[in-house]
Amino acid sequence: MKKTLLSFASILLVAALVSFVPASNHNYADLSVNLEKSRIDWVGSKKADFHTGMVPLKSGSVSVDGGKLTGGKFVIDMANLKVTDGAGDRLAGHLKSAEILDVTKNPEATFEISKVTYTSDNTASIAGSLTFNGTTLPLVFNANIRNSDDKGFFAQAFFSFDRTLFGVKYGVGAVSNDVQLAIHLFAK
Repeated sequence: MKKTLLSFASILLVAALVSFVPASNHNYADLSVNLEKSRIDWVGSKKADFHTGMVPLKSGSVSVDGGKLTGGKFVIDMANLKVTDGAGDRLAGHLKSAEILDVTKNPEATFEISKVTYTSDNTASIAGSLTFNGTTLPLVFNANIRNSDDKGFFAQAFFSFDRTLFGVKYGVGAVSNDVQLAIHLFAK
């Protein structure tokens, strides 16, 4: 009888302890960026004209918890920057040269998310560190989160950044300091 009572008490104790252990969150996921679909489009302006282009991502991941973006890290492939307007390869070569971006010295840029603050169900302020052209600075922008769960992620962001803060001084006064970016990010 003592053994049965002791066994029953042990089972009750284990059941009580297990009931106070928080359930694991099955909605957490680290998702890999889809490199074929994701991209960064850019527009650079000068006094009487502008140029368009894109920069592919080399790698990246996002963290999603409970349907919300919580973090991420991305490697941007500056060495494969493309110009998508009529200036094409000639301008791309000039942009990649030591005179402007020096992609032989800085073939990649990185962005790491440090904080995500949701301002609505599908809009968030993203804060992080951008390392570009050998300089690391904080960067904050707004993003539209189109889908965010443990199976997939899609977001877009449209903002500008000041290239001169990162040491890109070519054409100051004739070429706009601000570069417009459109980021389309898919992960699964």
